[in-house]
Amino acid sequence: MILVKKFSFEAAHNLTKYHGKCEKLHGHTYRLVVKIEGPLNEEEMVMDFVELKKIVEEQVVSKLDHSYLNDMFDQPTTERIAIWIWSQLSKEMEKRGVRLHEIELWETETSGVVYRGEKV
Repeated sequence: MILVKKFSFEAAHNLTKYHGKCEKLHGHTYRLVVKIEGPLNEEEMVMDFVELKKIVEEQVVSKLDHSYLNDMFDQPTTERIAIWIWSQLSKEMEKRGVRLHEIELWETETSGVVYRGEKV
């Protein structure tokens, strides 16, 4: 079964290796969708939504919200940020007997990435 929880955070960046309007400083309201896969536990849940929220907020949202992403990433594309989010969450999920199935990271209403931990 796959459990899904949505989050959001505000952040600014500029793409230094890109030639176009996104090379200028700008911000987004990012939307993050975290999908966890696992069997039902003794409480008949994959994971408690409260526990998942706490982990994602501590490991990801608190570090990215209202930040200048260029301070954390060389080239803060949505793709690079998604890979970082995966690295922050995958081991935390394994400790709890579930697996990070997929994350979606949307930088606008119509533009985002889906990442499943594959090598890039």
